[in-house]
Amino acid sequence: MNASSTNTVSEAPARRRPGLFRTAWRFGRTKVGVVLTGLIVLIAVVGPFIAPYTPTEFVARPFEADAAGAMFGGDNRGRDVLTRFLWGGWTLLLLAGAAAGIGVAAGTVVGIVAGYRRGWVDDVLMRTNDVLLAFPQLIAALLVMSIIGPKVWLIVAVIAVSHMPRVARVIREATRKVIEQDYVKAAEAIGLPRWRIMVVEILPNVTSPLLVELGLRLTYSIGVVAVLGFLGMGLQPPTADWGLMINENRQGMAVQPWAVALPVTAIAILTVGANLITDGLSRAAIGIDRGVEK
Repeated sequence: MNASSTNTVSEAPARRRPGLFRTAWRFGRTKVGVVLTGLIVLIAVVGPFIAPYTPTEFVARPFEADAAGAMFGGDNRGRDVLTRFLWGGWTLLLLAGAAAGIGVAAGTVVGIVAGYRRGWVDDVLMRTNDVLLAFPQLIAALLVMSIIGPKVWLIVAVIAVSHMPRVARVIREATRKVIEQDYVKAAEAIGLPRWRIMVVEILPNVTSPLLVELGLRLTYSIGVVAVLGFLGMGLQPPTADWGLMINENRQGMAVQPWAVALPVTAIAILTVGANLITDGLSRAAIGIDRGVEK
């Protein structure tokens, strides 16, 4: 090979690898997950505006399946099942999204600080994490709710705290890999403050596992919020909530199944959709890290 051909090859621009979302979108499961999740989110957001009645309006006899003017009949108190279903989704999404977001944000901060600072800071943060990890999420939530009482802010706080140590461990390991890179060492060499290195140099380079964790924590949050509502430790009557609907109407399933079937189906579809999106992001993250394009 002559010198001119060598220069031509060296001057050719490197092929740019696609981003995480673009790579994840190539997987069919990601597309299915987006469709399923988008459908439930659309119902939750638009539902209150198209509901035929108010959530507390009585339109039928209790557990009446074929009431006039009520497509899916009445619930345990005679309220319109369709209306309460359309109103009940946004509370689940709001609580689950807030809990997942706060938990992931807190876990990211702890993980980056522990992974970058190392030493005694790492030991203190990780041993505290180990203590929190010893408590199962649902049992810890039920214990706190039974002592203090079911409150909206407490539901979010308890679930977020239970997510934090799990996210912190993942981000800590990702941070320990990033800090060995030359750009981090160069930033340290020129005297950049530690907080700036963590925010500017480390955080952008742990986004792949961070997004995967966000998807996982959102899925778990949906399940925990729904279970708390079903057990009576979540939102309280007469609030329209999918988990609460299942709890209130489970005794009348034999005569009026819609009051339970609608929220159960919606929660299942939302969980499956979120799982498929998370799986797509996880596969994309592994492919990018290994330099593999699907």
